[in-house]
Amino acid sequence: MNRLSGETSPYLRQHLDNPVDWYPWGPEAFAAAVERDRPLLLSVGYSSCHWCHVMAHESFEDPETAAVMNRLFVNVKVDREERPDVDAVYMDSVQAMTGRGGWPMTVFLTPDGRPFFGGTYYPDKPRGQMASFRQVMAAVDDAWRNRRSDVHAQADQLVSLIDRTPRAVESLQDGSEDGSAPSCDQMLDSAGDAILAGFDPQWGGFGGAPKFPAAMTLTAALRIHHRSRRHELLRVARTSLDAMAAGGIYDHLGGGFSRYSVDHRWLVPHFEKMLYDNALLTRAYLHAWMVTGEPQYRQVLDETVEYVLRDLRHPDGGFYSAEDADSEGVEGKFYVWSLTELQDTIGEAAGAEAAEQAAAWWGVSAAGNFEGANILHRPVRGDLTRSEQLQAARAALFARRRRRVRPGLDDKVLTEWNALMLSALAEAAAATGDSSWRAAALANGEFLTDNLRRSDGRWLRSWQAGTSNHPAQARHLAYAQDYAALIDAFTRLGELSGQARWTTEARAAADGLLELFWDDDAPGVFTTGEDAEQLVTRPKDLMDNATPSAQSSAACGLLRLAALTGEARYDDHARRIVETFAASAVKHPTAFGRALEAVDLASGGVTEIVVVGDRADLVAAAQTRYTPDAVLAWGEPYESPLWRDRAEGFAYVCRDFACLAPVSTPEDLIAQLAG
Repeated sequence: MNRLSGETSPYLRQHLDNPVDWYPWGPEAFAAAVERDRPLLLSVGYSSCHWCHVMAHESFEDPETAAVMNRLFVNVKVDREERPDVDAVYMDSVQAMTGRGGWPMTVFLTPDGRPFFGGTYYPDKPRGQMASFRQVMAAVDDAWRNRRSDVHAQADQLVSLIDRTPRAVESLQDGSEDGSAPSCDQMLDSAGDAILAGFDPQWGGFGGAPKFPAAMTLTAALRIHHRSRRHELLRVARTSLDAMAAGGIYDHLGGGFSRYSVDHRWLVPHFEKMLYDNALLTRAYLHAWMVTGEPQYRQVLDETVEYVLRDLRHPDGGFYSAEDADSEGVEGKFYVWSLTELQDTIGEAAGAEAAEQAAAWWGVSAAGNFEGANILHRPVRGDLTRSEQLQAARAALFARRRRRVRPGLDDKVLTEWNALMLSALAEAAAATGDSSWRAAALANGEFLTDNLRRSDGRWLRSWQAGTSNHPAQARHLAYAQDYAALIDAFTRLGELSGQARWTTEARAAADGLLELFWDDDAPGVFTTGEDAEQLVTRPKDLMDNATPSAQSSAACGLLRLAALTGEARYDDHARRIVETFAASAVKHPTAFGRALEAVDLASGGVTEIVVVGDRADLVAAAQTRYTPDAVLAWGEPYESPLWRDRAEGFAYVCRDFACLAPVSTPEDLIAQLAG
């Protein structure tokens, strides 16, 4: 019996027809393990994961392998995107055992949930030094039946290792040797040095293959450059953003970015497209455009937002999670081209000359650059401006591609990832004045408050549209990263719209975060709320990874909200978080990219801008200037010291508990912000 039929997760639904007797995570699975005296086999993945599909095809769809699984174990499927708490706890155990992690993740647990063995992908047949999945299962079963005491000892040791939050927090709290607190400039200079040390000067980014976009670190580099005028940090951002936009990791026809590049040159992507990557990269290219004025960054910004709004948006305003790497069972098939197909497609629409020009522009050849086919890329970096002829060629290729079988869509709506996209979209709409983006941002805010919050105010993690058999529903208690991302999203939506209700929503999210997740013993927030299921440990993410950690996201959001509202306790909690990771963030910026923003805000201070009355020109002057340390209040007043004793028709700029003289012209406001 497959028990996944009642699940809403697209990933879990992918396994509905497996011969494996899957359980969803929950008490029924643990009760079955106790009753049968069998370990649990926990399999964790996500819908757009290529190697998850490979293992599913090789093992979970195979009746003989499934029979072994059903006989020896209680089998549990988890969508890591719906349950990041479960994923985090058991990923820690896999990394402790093997020194690495990834998905699919396979972990064997005692009936009370303690891990004792695990890994990632296991092949269906022995491969090199890798045992087959069946060999692994046989060895685990043998240990369970014949060396039970060793299994329990291993489980106890692993739980002790992964229950490491106090030790991890202590390791982050590494202050200066003489006990003095470094200045903001000193800390950011040190962070800038560390960014430069890890930078690839030829291809941009950090490290070798596989290479991830590191959008938060690039955003931090732009921020430090703005404060210190270190032009080498602007070069870090520009080289990286240019190379990514020219590479195959960027979709030159439909916009948007794939998750990472399998090579160091950004040419061959892992073709899955994630909402969170595109949210974070939207922000990076927006800031690069605001800093430099370069039209190519605006082009990438426009095309990335267009991709999200076109292909990842629910009709009511929510954003879907991801698109798969595979279509028709082949990785990248939707995206690649043969030279002949490209020439025929463009030739029919724009002529042979246009086809020849397009092939050269996007580096297309008869030999190809990916398994005999071509991933479109720009051989010349730093030049994305297309001629009218190339635009016609792009339109023809895009129209032809739309007739192909699309990659699978993960259509669940996740609170955190939506909030990340909402933050980026609201900031971009304000900076560009794009009214359609403004409408999309407001629609997303309404979608989240209407669909992902219970009537008692408790936020939930994941929403799924209804089917003929199941109504639309939101599931799983939201995590600290959901609440933290909402604080930032709602403050930025308030800054975009001038509507006071979004600041009120941000305050409610902040209050919920501090009430449900705050750790009094080691300053910061736990991943799970005090009302959530108790796992073998209570996880607490500390470093930024593919998405911002709950700590850095909370610190940034609380600091900005404190400046907007004058609420001292938000500022106090944020500073306690920053004190925990500041030293480590400065030394290891690629692991603390978003945290560096919090360090800047906490140590350098927040600039408060208030525009009183109907002065759209003053609002635009504040919104269109790159001022990363500023917050903006305008439109409908709300409870805050910022609004007290302010005359209409003026803008006020305040910092460090002092305000400059009120100004009434955009030129004077810009001069104050520049000063």
